[in-house]
Amino acid sequence: MEDIIKKIENKFYKEHDQLPSERDLCSMYGTSRITVRQALQELEREGYIYKIQGKGTYVASKSYNQKLIKLYSFTDEMKKLGKNPSTKVLSFTIMSVDEYLAEKMNLLPKEEVFKIVRLRLADGEPMMYETTILPKKWFPHLTATDLVQRPMYDIFLHDYQVKVTRAIEQFSATTVRQEEAEYLNCRTNQPALFLKRFAYSNRELIEYTKSVVRGDKFVYTVELT
Repeated sequence: MEDIIKKIENKFYKEHDQLPSERDLCSMYGTSRITVRQALQELEREGYIYKIQGKGTYVASKSYNQKLIKLYSFTDEMKKLGKNPSTKVLSFTIMSVDEYLAEKMNLLPKEEVFKIVRLRLADGEPMMYETTILPKKWFPHLTATDLVQRPMYDIFLHDYQVKVTRAIEQFSATTVRQEEAEYLNCRTNQPALFLKRFAYSNRELIEYTKSVVRGDKFVYTVELT
């Protein structure tokens, strides 16, 4: 494990390079197949490699570490990592809120909301597939072009004088659905993180977002004190 990790970190094995087969690794390290298999399983769990059934084992691309100790935005965090963030708006519609969302967002039945589906990218690589619900009354002139050109929270603040003061996020495990996989450039049923974000301006819930996050691209860190 340590030797393979060093080779990955020193770029001897580069991202998406195929590793030697289990048999070849046994010969290289003079150990049993059981030992090699255990090492590969641990490397996969640690996020260094990934497997493709029937094809082999490959070096995983680097994960992005997101600390969860303060309010953050995808755009700002990617810039801090030296990445170029971008957004593709896949759909932008106005709809009447259903009873479930009306209750969740403290809206009247049939009140109009924006439903926005976005793909979030870093250096052109897909990271998140997001579905966002926004009450139209808060952001009446919002357009899809706005969301491509500027971070959403900047639009809230500068165009509508609405500041996100706090957010609650819920995390759970999921798998990537077919439509999401096509946009995220990954396999259907691949493990992923499912995030729900409830963003507030003071006591008013102004954003409800569901995100499917590539599990091989993001690591979330919580600091306990």
